[in-house]
Amino acid sequence: MNKQEQQSQARLSRFSKYAWVVLAYTILVILWGAFVRATGSGAGCGSHWPTCNGDVIPRPESIETIIEFSHRLTSAVLGPMVIGLIVWAWRRYGARHRVTKGAIWTFVFVLIEGGIGAGIVLFEYVADNPSSARAVWMGAHLINTLILLAVTTATTWWASQQDWGYTNLNFRLRNNKSLSAVIGVGLFMLLIVGAFGAITALGDTLFPADSFLEGASAKFDPEAHFSVKARVWHPTIAVGTVIYLLVIFWTTDEFWSSKRRSTWTKINIELLVLQVIGGVINVLLAAPIWMQIVHLLLADLSWIALIIVAIESLSQPVGQLSADQISGIEASLTAGD
Repeated sequence: MNKQEQQSQARLSRFSKYAWVVLAYTILVILWGAFVRATGSGAGCGSHWPTCNGDVIPRPESIETIIEFSHRLTSAVLGPMVIGLIVWAWRRYGARHRVTKGAIWTFVFVLIEGGIGAGIVLFEYVADNPSSARAVWMGAHLINTLILLAVTTATTWWASQQDWGYTNLNFRLRNNKSLSAVIGVGLFMLLIVGAFGAITALGDTLFPADSFLEGASAKFDPEAHFSVKARVWHPTIAVGTVIYLLVIFWTTDEFWSSKRRSTWTKINIELLVLQVIGGVINVLLAAPIWMQIVHLLLADLSWIALIIVAIESLSQPVGQLSADQISGIEASLTAGD
């Protein structure tokens, strides 16, 4: 392939660029939502939704109201952006194409995200509410957020593959059951880490520590709130998950079988290492708001990178048999003999 052909494959269509913008904007909305929680501004609009303190456009009576209302505005913009993605994908690829289906699922999880956010406000699981129900809602919110990022990433990456000339690839989980299982376990473990991370972040908001020693001692207080005790479980599960992912990256050939796969596998490893470092810094600094946001950003980027590696590793050319299929055929032939 000459240089001109390589450059033409590297170009992205306007649709793909727009899809990347939607993905980036989704991350910004997620980070701003975390800022709302970390600053205790979730009650800035009272227990009203979709209005703010009963008004469509509230008067800025407090900084909490400004922060919460701005989050609602930025979240509301995401819906029309995804609708535009669906319409554009439908016209460009057709109704049955995986990019169109991915865009539709993105909108579904945007709606669920909005519904969970509305429930948190209406049931007053905000501000200083320390209930276990709030922790459940926070965990569910974070899990849905990660699923939303996953389908948005898949949609964006599939469109990008199309632009790069990889139109003959099929994404089929069942064609490599062992690799699908390995990746699936990793994704599930990250979801669990995220859920515990949401509970831990809630504890950092409700019961902030002034120093590392104060935060460390509070973890082992038998009378401590469950969200404070989660400060032990979150890093423990997170470290175990990182070790698992690093082991499968280093021992699974499929992650290194092409230049693009190996590049994204390396990106995954680097992000996981940065995430661990960020987690340590977050604990040592007693979880300042800015570090909570950085920690969440690294978590989102690690998740996105793993989704891309999963897509790349589980994609195969149309008509090409997977390892499992070949083994099945060989077993059938052996049995016939």
